[in-house]
Amino acid sequence: MNRENIKVGVIGVGHLGKHHARIYSSLPGVTLVGVADQNLERGRLIGEQHQVSVYSDYLHLLEYVDAVSVAVPTSLHGEVVQQCLNQGIHVLVEKPIASTVEEGRDMVALAREKRVRLQVGHVERFNPVLDSVRPVLDRPEFIQCNRLAPYQPRGTDVDVVLDLMIHDLDIVLSWGLGPVTKVNAFGASVMSKHNDFVSARIEFGSGCIAEFIASRVSTSRLRNLCVFQPNLYVSADYQTRRGLLCRKVQPELGSGRVVEESFEGGTEDALTREVDAFLQSIHQGVHLGVSGEEGLNALELAFDVIAGIKQNGNQVEERKPAARAVSIGLS
Repeated sequence: MNRENIKVGVIGVGHLGKHHARIYSSLPGVTLVGVADQNLERGRLIGEQHQVSVYSDYLHLLEYVDAVSVAVPTSLHGEVVQQCLNQGIHVLVEKPIASTVEEGRDMVALAREKRVRLQVGHVERFNPVLDSVRPVLDRPEFIQCNRLAPYQPRGTDVDVVLDLMIHDLDIVLSWGLGPVTKVNAFGASVMSKHNDFVSARIEFGSGCIAEFIASRVSTSRLRNLCVFQPNLYVSADYQTRRGLLCRKVQPELGSGRVVEESFEGGTEDALTREVDAFLQSIHQGVHLGVSGEEGLNALELAFDVIAGIKQNGNQVEERKPAARAVSIGLS
């Protein structure tokens, strides 16, 4: 299939789906043919903006497309995605891949059986600031990830691990640190019936330890990353897209000297990069975004964290990580 004739649709045009529709309508060589939403008024609003057909039943949209973005509530991912895959349609589904691990496994197996692309919308993987972080990573020994946000009702139907922390779990898993060997976690329910604050400590087969904090009951927003490895420290801010690299040069001479270097990510829109990688993966026949297998890995680890909250020191079964995908414009 040529990139020039990919016909796409968007299922669910709420908070995130409307942006998928906007991006598809702006990219060259792809045709947005329609959107689907149970809320017909909302669907019509987005359809009119982009002058495309609107469907209240997404099954009718599937007759006209080669690929779709699925941005419905997580509880509906399994049903909707499997319907699309069964019809041979490529799918970019918003994170998390599914509401349960079993459902995610079924989706990945079906995509493999039907030989179509299943990719997951872990958009932070496409943040340009990471373009400067990945090349310097060699032997990470300790990682800190913080993702804090003020409280808002949207997204509180799931645990904060599935809502926010899963972004950082996916990023760290993509660095090939070996299997997860141990998870310790603490969580607190503050404003919702699920955990609104979670702190997790995860050990990997390489010996690296990563600490994650996710909160949706903070007074301000914070999204940053720090990595420590021999002779190097790097920090990055996902919001400002700025970072600092501290490198020890000529360590063989003893104390050596430390050189500081600031860096700044590009101005590209992360979601546009993600959507473009999905389209390129269809065209080239290889995964260029976050594969279904990688999305499943992140979901499995997220549920390990949730389980770890209930028991101190959750020893997890070792799982072989999925092969890392290469993203468009990323290393």
